[in-house]
Amino acid sequence: MTERDPLAQAEAAVRDAQTDTVAVQLALAAVELAKAATAQQQAAPAPTCQHERKPGKSAGEWLAIGCGVCVAGIGIAFASIALAIAACCATGCFLILRRIWQDMQRGR
Repeated sequence: MTERDPLAQAEAAVRDAQTDTVAVQLALAAVELAKAATAQQQAAPAPTCQHERKPGKSAGEWLAIGCGVCVAGIGIAFASIALAIAACCATGCFLILRRIWQDMQRGR
């Protein structure tokens, strides 16, 4: 081997290294560009609702509502029974007074 051959090999290696350096720089630039694009996509805020949600009723509130409905139902039932009794009494009074009136008209 002559001295020219190792020198030529060294020059070829330098050329390859320069070419590889440019390729590596391009690859790194592409990676940085991809990172920047990803950061911009993540930085965009997600759309959110603009109204405020009202908090729901607690278990105690639902229990109170249920008890109120039960008490109101029982009250309506008792009122219906009282109205029926009053109607029966009124009918009885009417029949008794009618019979008295008929007796008075006949002269008894």
